[in-house]
Amino acid sequence: MGKPFAINTRRYDPYKAYRFLVYLGESTAPVAGVSKVGGLKRSSDVIEYKEGGSALILKGLGRTKYEPVTLERGITHDKDFEEWANAAQVLDKGAPSQSLDKLRKEVRIELLNEAGQPVHRYVLHDCWVSEYQAMPELDAGGNAVAIETIKLEHHGWEHDLSLGEPKEI
Repeated sequence: MGKPFAINTRRYDPYKAYRFLVYLGESTAPVAGVSKVGGLKRSSDVIEYKEGGSALILKGLGRTKYEPVTLERGITHDKDFEEWANAAQVLDKGAPSQSLDKLRKEVRIELLNEAGQPVHRYVLHDCWVSEYQAMPELDAGGNAVAIETIKLEHHGWEHDLSLGEPKEI
């Protein structure tokens, strides 16, 4: 069994899910106020087939699909989510409008350690917004932050293995 941390041998705890940053496109500044990222999930179809002379049903690998990813953040005056969602479709004086040149972006998600150092990076390819919630249900009796949400469709994600385990102080 391998060591869970090769460089920081005195570390035993896994990384926390609340330390992360999200980057849209080529931006070097993280998206403001992201509070939740839906998990990265992929699954592959199973192709069953039969072979003469065998009583077993054999299974082979079929097509792989990647599930959509949801990003949530508190509503501010930052228009990144809205402008990106508007590239898919927005009403302009009642008529639908699209901007295909601004539709797709790469998205980077970085998991951070307790010191704020990136420890894992995932890159989502050719993302576009399939669902946009500009404002949540409002409730005068509630006590919560107003959240806007985008749902991203994409052509798959990769774990960027060039980002190794940093030496923790």
